[in-house]
Amino acid sequence: MNLGFQELILILIIVLVLFGSSRIPQLMGGLGEGLKNFKKAMRDDGDKDSTTPNQK
Repeated sequence: MNLGFQELILILIIVLVLFGSSRIPQLMGGLGEGLKNFKKAMRDDGDKDSTTPNQK
């Protein structure tokens, strides 16, 4: 499923109508913060796995 330019513009217009232009920066800031926390958690989890010695 590929989204073309027209579909992206339509989605953008719908988001603007639903949330208004004043609310969008807050939503994007929250989304960015969530992604940053997710990446940090994934990186921390990967570090924990690589430092644990294998025991058999």
